[in-house]
Amino acid sequence: MNLKDLFYLNRSDRSVLLFFLALAVAAVAVIALSDSAETVSAFSNTDSINTSQSQASYSANGSSSYYEVDTRTTELFNFDPNTADSTTLLRLGLQPWQVRNIYKYRAAGGVYRRPLDFARLYGLTRKQYLALDPYIHISADYQSAASLYQPELRPVTDTVHHVKYKLSAGESIDLNTADTTLLQRVPGIGSYFARQITNYRSRLGGFYALQQLLEIEDFPQQALPFFKVSGEVHKLNINQLTLNELKHHPYLNYYQARDIVNYRRLRGQLKSLDDLRLLHDFTPTDMERLSHYVAF
Repeated sequence: MNLKDLFYLNRSDRSVLLFFLALAVAAVAVIALSDSAETVSAFSNTDSINTSQSQASYSANGSSSYYEVDTRTTELFNFDPNTADSTTLLRLGLQPWQVRNIYKYRAAGGVYRRPLDFARLYGLTRKQYLALDPYIHISADYQSAASLYQPELRPVTDTVHHVKYKLSAGESIDLNTADTTLLQRVPGIGSYFARQITNYRSRLGGFYALQQLLEIEDFPQQALPFFKVSGEVHKLNINQLTLNELKHHPYLNYYQARDIVNYRRLRGQLKSLDDLRLLHDFTPTDMERLSHYVAF
């Protein structure tokens, strides 16, 4: 008997052997898949537990407060940004990170020498500054001596005047004659709005009604009762002014000024407001406002 005969299997024996081999492979595959599923399940459970623990820890240590609405009550009172502590600044409605920026600025040697300097605070919004501006009072220790200088030769006692008292209910000042110092005596009016009022008054040629103040962006309406209007406004002779001169008035835009100049060139001088009504760029509101400022 040779070696080939030793390993020879008839057809039925080969079929039985193949069946058992296939059965063994299937058993190994089932065992392997079962172990893999258990491993995945274990990892899934672990991740779920870790996620729950992380969420609990996130909530417990207050990290979720980032999404909470700030319910602090804002108070408005006089303060000096050069000396105010963190508690004072937070009471004024500033955010903790804004307070930290103030402290960093002061630690680096920065000084607020006038209220407008506070507007440079990184992250401070326009709305916040306008609300705080009337209450910013810079101590004389931090003001520059140059603030005492005036171009006109006047006594020092006249040039050094700080607003210490606000007007009381029932008191009022003349809107057309008050300077920036007097304007700051009005509750809600600080250096910013005082400058805005005088600048707008100069461009208009004077105010004819208190409601014109509301044309200044973000102007505090509660300040209106502290003003009164008297005197005449400066008139515009629209038959003599150039296009550039006309368009600089707040109540005339470029196209309206151009229409006036073209009307004069084609038809001659304007005689009354009725002539402006013929121009399509002028609305009834424009006509009413201009009626206080034009002369013929």
